[in-house]
Amino acid sequence: MNYQKPKGTRDILPNEISIWQFMEKQGRLIASSYNYQEIRTPTFEDCSLYTRSVGDTSDIVTKEMYEFTDKADRKLALRPEGTAGVVRAVVENGMLNNALPLKLFYFSNCFRYENTQKGRYREFSQFGLECFGTPEPIIDAELIILINKYLKSLGITNSNLLLNSIGCPECRKEYNSALREFAKKHEQDLCNDCKRRMVENPLRMLDCKQEKCKEIFKNAPNILDYLCDDCKTHFYTVQQLLKKEGVKFAIAPHLVRGLDYYTKTVFEFEHEGFDGKTLTIAAGGRYDNLVAEIGGKSCCAIGVGIGLDRLKTLIPSNMINSEPLYYIANTDEVQLDDIISIAEKLRNSGLRVEINLANRSFKAQMKYANNINADFLIVLGSNEIKTRSASIKNLKTGEILEQKINF
Repeated sequence: MNYQKPKGTRDILPNEISIWQFMEKQGRLIASSYNYQEIRTPTFEDCSLYTRSVGDTSDIVTKEMYEFTDKADRKLALRPEGTAGVVRAVVENGMLNNALPLKLFYFSNCFRYENTQKGRYREFSQFGLECFGTPEPIIDAELIILINKYLKSLGITNSNLLLNSIGCPECRKEYNSALREFAKKHEQDLCNDCKRRMVENPLRMLDCKQEKCKEIFKNAPNILDYLCDDCKTHFYTVQQLLKKEGVKFAIAPHLVRGLDYYTKTVFEFEHEGFDGKTLTIAAGGRYDNLVAEIGGKSCCAIGVGIGLDRLKTLIPSNMINSEPLYYIANTDEVQLDDIISIAEKLRNSGLRVEINLANRSFKAQMKYANNINADFLIVLGSNEIKTRSASIKNLKTGEILEQKINF
């Protein structure tokens, strides 16, 4: 039987791994510069963690979550998003008893059973950041500034920042009522999901992917008209802080995100892909009630998830600089133990080195060096071994470098 990878998954092969390492390296550098620390959480959690946090009426829970029962009859789920597991870890390990704010970041694989397309998989990679312990709008702005800086560090420019506030639970009650009344007037034209959402969770209707529903809700009431004074002030301050730092944004009053735990500020970074389609590459917002919802003490928080699979398709190729590869070719009179010793010295000095491991002829070695896309060639003969020095040839240009390598 010829096995193939499951639908919606992908193999990341050696010839493309450098781009993933680049995204992770830049993420760690920039997150650390803002005092975020790395955390790693389990790939699967108790199923109820996600139904309680993400929302039992959300598409993630009702349609996309990978659920299973283990041998002890426990109901578990593969991680569909990163925030809930981090919040659980923070609460379980008493991390909120330490100095606040608490800033965490992570790289994780997530799983959702959804329609696959370019840059969207059923197993996907995410760079996430979460900050706990401050209600101030300055952290909203700082996180958005961080993401903007991260994207630019990858060579991704001209992304569009969409910004909105969905208020707090109190001011959202009135908006939900207004939205439900609006939906009732168009009920016969709504999809079945939106008819259900109208009763269970009206805000989710604004996140519907059906074209007919999206067209209808373009004329829905504006949530910004229903914000309480505190939420209005918070949102205004976030905007002013972003403007001060030169971060451009557009207000998107129907942006609500697909997770039930969000409050106040929500945002998305969009970018046009190479195929002309607009891709959401980063999204997040505040979740001031989630920590208490899953058993912790009341603690405001904000987070973001950045989709690395989509991001990868947007990074210019000239941003990826792999370490050059040196190939050591030997003539017949050179012993293998001499090659190994010299290669180790060069590796210890920081070079990436390959040698003649298959005992090829000199001609075959030249062919192999080209096949593995080596950048530089070092030829070792008896004279080079004697003088402990060799010339370096640039295999891309054919040039012999002036400076020899000493070993």
